[in-house]
Amino acid sequence: EQVVRQCRYSSKDLQGIEYIDSYVFNQAEYVRFNSTVGKFVGYTEHGVYNAEAWNSDAGILAQELGQLERFCKHNAANHYSAILDKTVEPHVRLSSVAPPTGRHPAMLMCSAYDFYPKPIKVTWLRDGGEVKSDVTSTEELANGDWYYQIHSHLEYTPRSGEKISCMVEHISLTEPMVYDWDPSLPEAERNKIAIGASGLVLGAILALAGLIYYKKK
Repeated sequence: EQVVRQCRYSSKDLQGIEYIDSYVFNQAEYVRFNSTVGKFVGYTEHGVYNAEAWNSDAGILAQELGQLERFCKHNAANHYSAILDKTVEPHVRLSSVAPPTGRHPAMLMCSAYDFYPKPIKVTWLRDGGEVKSDVTSTEELANGDWYYQIHSHLEYTPRSGEKISCMVEHISLTEPMVYDWDPSLPEAERNKIAIGASGLVLGAILALAGLIYYKKK
């Protein structure tokens, strides 16, 4: 058995605010009070029986309607300041990924992580103009810890001298943030290649020295 009480807010002026009192048994809701409806509504035989009994009691209805003022409106400012007004900027990463079999040889992925609230807009720009074709995007994915992430992909054929960017718009940002794609390798990748090349050269030198030593013997 479970009772779930909700305050549903749609604006800070508290217009359209709703108080909902739901009764659940074995994960199935069987009766509900909605302040907008002003009475209980049953969804099962037992729920209809209870709804009729409670709706006939003016004291119970007054108690439920009073919760809109006592509980929902009274706590609205706290809920907005503690939760609903909070914003967290996304962390954005632009990377190259392997494209699927298609008409373009390259693909970029623009990922935004750990942002709140959920609504966000990710746009691709090519030399300053918006790209609408060959773009796919996930929905906002819930991390399970109040934060969200989203991933947008752009399939394209590289052109010399072009500038490709990912633009992110979110309520936490004072203005849209633009991230330019740098086709050069990141420092970590350059270091890996440098270390690998150094190892290859050192190995070649040692092999040559060993060969010379073997020939002299």
